[in-house]
Amino acid sequence: MENKIAYKTLNESDYDELFSLWNQVEDTKRALNPVDDSRQGISRYLKRNPNTCFAATCDGKIIAAILTGL
Repeated sequence: MENKIAYKTLNESDYDELFSLWNQVEDTKRALNPVDDSRQGISRYLKRNPNTCFAATCDGKIIAAILTGL
């Protein structure tokens, strides 16, 4: 059975999964900012940039993400 990668726009409900993904990579884990990368910080960022933050998913699980904005 082939695993298919799908793409979706990130939203606030993705935070726990996104934060968990970030914490799987040691360099990323060390680079996390306690203010900007907090649940509240990401929520503010997604509200400012609702159409420019995306996740790749496989079997419904986030496997990659890109957050971009203005």
